[in-house]
Amino acid sequence: MSRDEKKKVLYVIGMDHRVERFIKKETNVNPENIIILQRYQPLISHPLDEIMRDIIIAVFKENVEEIVVAFTDDYQKNTEDILIHINKNKETKDKIKTLEYLFNNTKPEFPAGTVSEWLQGGKTLRDGVQKTVHTIRHHPLLPSHVKVKELFIKQDNEKLTGIVV
Repeated sequence: MSRDEKKKVLYVIGMDHRVERFIKKETNVNPENIIILQRYQPLISHPLDEIMRDIIIAVFKENVEEIVVAFTDDYQKNTEDILIHINKNKETKDKIKTLEYLFNNTKPEFPAGTVSEWLQGGKTLRDGVQKTVHTIRHHPLLPSHVKVKELFIKQDNEKLTGIVV
């Protein structure tokens, strides 16, 4: 597999370091031209949030030609684990009720849906990633020549396998 020596690619990934190693090993991009933007979840909640600002700055400062939002099948499980911990705590359980009320009754200050959907980035992780890709692709400050893709990385027996969607 030949490497594209010139193309700069920005990968938006979660906190799993195996994903970064997988990208550097398995992609056909020169490792020096890979830029990794790491977040707990590779999701954009609003077109003007901090992660979108970082993406736009990287595109112009580093001459990024392609953006890939990469995620694994275990992100959903991690969020579900967090929700279980939050719901076990009486103090946060009461606060969730208040937030649920605000989510449903005070728009546009609060996102639509539920606290769970907000923490997960959508009803499912795949929905959240597709929304993120759509937000990046259609952002008014992103040059039209920049390609935006999603990369689903499946974990089978501790081995990561990528599927570009």
